[in-house]
Amino acid sequence: MEKIFESEYRFLCILWEHEPVASPELVKLCNEELGWKKSTTYTVIKKLSGKGIVKNENTIVSSLVAKTEVDRQESEELLQRTSHGHIPTFLAAFLKDRKLSKEEANRIRKLIDDAVEDGEHPAG
Repeated sequence: MEKIFESEYRFLCILWEHEPVASPELVKLCNEELGWKKSTTYTVIKKLSGKGIVKNENTIVSSLVAKTEVDRQESEELLQRTSHGHIPTFLAAFLKDRKLSKEEANRIRKLIDDAVEDGEHPAG
């Protein structure tokens, strides 16, 4: 999947929330939520259609890519850019000067346990 820019992501969030949606309604939503003009919305629809991320058939716009997939790709790019793909380095930087609630810490532990290969469990 091609890179999705911040403005495109904000557009997609609106689309995911309302899809399938008629393009005139999408223009209205983008104007209300993003302050975009009609031409800007149609330009982004065309651009994302060209990237294979949305489709516009008979003025009905819908996504071809799920939000979870876009979020996963964006997270992977952030991990690579900031920590060269090294998760412990990323977490150390992210958690520096930040406190977690017990619930957040337990959720992260569960995510780690679920991601560990071969049934191994992290030391701790």
